[in-house]
Amino acid sequence: MGPRREDGYDGYPEFAAARAGHLYRSACLLTGGDTHLAEDLVQETLGRVYVRWGRISRVGNPAGYAQTVLTRVFLAHRRRHSSRRERATEVLPDVPGPDAGGDAPLRLTLLEALGRLPAKDRAVVVLRYWEDRSIEETAAVMNTSSAAVRTRCVRALARLRLLLGDALGEYARS
Repeated sequence: MGPRREDGYDGYPEFAAARAGHLYRSACLLTGGDTHLAEDLVQETLGRVYVRWGRISRVGNPAGYAQTVLTRVFLAHRRRHSSRRERATEVLPDVPGPDAGGDAPLRLTLLEALGRLPAKDRAVVVLRYWEDRSIEETAAVMNTSSAAVRTRCVRALARLRLLLGDALGEYARS
């Protein structure tokens, strides 16, 4: 362990190393499996957290703050690039390793369905069901009302059911 830092960034490297994996998984869900964009979002998030680390680290929940920043960075990115509907490829570049388990087809199906949701609906689903946040917490992260979050949840889940159709049932039976 090196000398104690006196510049207000004490603990940031440890925080970033510990949270980067979780932030990346959330970013992959938000982006519908676009791993390159997910990496960019995590970099942007960690950079913004670093700039405010002195204040954030004293407040008490830097992990929650980082997750909020990630969601807002994602939504801002979608707003800036909403006119462009680029898809790098339909095939995911990363092949799951041998320890990924037998549910790879299910993961790909779910990622594809998430990727077809509008950005705000996708963010609500990820925050509510992946991050396990309350409706109020989700509303705060997204700068919207609790009623809007409930409405988006209902619509997003209905859209996912429509997109997945019987595909989810096939994987559940196997």
